[in-house]
Amino acid sequence: MFYFHLCPLEMKFICLTLLMISGITDSISERYEVVGPADPVFAVAGEDVILPCSVKPNISVVDMRVEWFRSDLKDSQLVHLYENHEDRNTDQIQSYRGRTKLNHPELQRGNASLKLSSVRVSDEGLYKCFIQSKSRSDDATVNVSVEAVGRPPVITVDGFDHSGGLHLQCESEGWNPEPDLEWLDSAGVSLSSETTEAHRNTEGFNVKHTITVHHSDKIHCRVKLRHHMLEALIISSSKNEHDIFF
Repeated sequence: MFYFHLCPLEMKFICLTLLMISGITDSISERYEVVGPADPVFAVAGEDVILPCSVKPNISVVDMRVEWFRSDLKDSQLVHLYENHEDRNTDQIQSYRGRTKLNHPELQRGNASLKLSSVRVSDEGLYKCFIQSKSRSDDATVNVSVEAVGRPPVITVDGFDHSGGLHLQCESEGWNPEPDLEWLDSAGVSLSSETTEAHRNTEGFNVKHTITVHHSDKIHCRVKLRHHMLEALIISSSKNEHDIFF
């Protein structure tokens, strides 16, 4: 944008030049790109995580609108809103209440990263970091993956079949992503045959598997997710007496 002011005749050229340079500088300062992480952000359930977002070049976004929202949800999407120099989270998704925070001093340096506290499995998904100035807007996507270690597996005796085989059921809840569940005998040989039954809810995956044993042995149910492992043990005797140990 150009502005013209009355200047002495001999200064008109200088005034016009300075005003043109000023207009170009203002225009350049509005040119920015919103940048997010190239790779997914990994978080652990129950801990805090930072969702990176910044502008390049590192100009101040203090006077801009900064909005974080879930781009993978159909209904209410707002995660955090900063506008007119303050946080405005009246329309924030209920599950995020009190768990989001922008570092306001960092906004001066173009850093609009969001701190998400007490991460939940339901926080997993796609986020948009949207930054809007008076003349332009841009956004970046942040993919959040949440890992959750579930509860110790529970073995239950589910009766006998017609041949005297003992039905054992092993179940564990609250994992994310889906873990591996395996039955093992005392020699470490896998007893699992059929596919593990898995269901997902807002707290993660619940896994369940049933086997039938026909001999006395120490039977282990092991649930694994990457470097995490939880296990339960049942000792079956030839007298059809069964004890469970964890």
